Amino acid sequence: MTEQTIALVTGANKGIGYEIAAGLGALGWRIGVGARDQQRRDSAVEKLRAAGTDAFGVPLDVADDASVAAAAELIADRVGRLDVLVNNAAITGGSPQTPTTVDPGTVRAVVETNVIGVIRVTNAMLPLLRGSAAPRIVNMSSSVGSLTLQTTPGIDMGPVPTAYLASKTFLNAVTVQYAKELRDTDILINSGCPGFTATDLNGFQGVRTPQQGAAIAIHLATLPDDGPTGGFFDDAGAVSW
Repeated sequence: MTEQTIALVTGANKGIGYEIAAGLGALGWRIGVGARDQQRRDSAVEKLRAAGTDAFGVPLDVADDASVAAAAELIADRVGRLDVLVNNAAITGGSPQTPTTVDPGTVRAVVETNVIGVIRVTNAMLPLLRGSAAPRIVNMSSSVGSLTLQTTPGIDMGPVPTAYLASKTFLNAVTVQYAKELRDTDILINSGCPGFTATDLNGFQGVRTPQQGAAIAIHLATLPDDGPTGGFFDDAGAVSW
């Protein structure tokens, strides 16, 4: 495309989300930094601009209808379209989360952000994405949501919180359904796993850096027109469902 590519990254004020914004910004793209916290959002935008990225802040709470609608209006007014949406914002819901003890309210809150939030943001941004020559949607998932890996003997996925795990399985299913509905459009939508990345989401227990975790999102955001859709990928390739 001859025009500058426009991307929105949710939860982009820190961690993997920030590094996704930085990586896409390094390509010369204009980046909307979606985040709830104004101070952290402003700080991320300032840091990205200092590094040469054309960034702007987008007040965005993915769990709030009015906030998401306002974010779509802001992008429409400021740039008129959207080329790439990266649904990165997520919560774990805390721990422990064993299925026999988890508070149903915790499950509800996690699904509200990690799944319904993705649906809410995606549907609000679709009219803008349809105006792009090469629209891409990336849903940041996790291999802990893989039922195959969770049930394969000899594979230890660790003490994964029940609500978080289930939300990523749910998100993968939603991604497939979007791909089926949008198959006659130019929109490519895929799930990406960043790997076990050290962020505040897991108390910085991961073994990968946020930059490494961001790589799969950057790859899926820059797929060619004949790239896959409705898939689940990490740095090594396709992840089993």
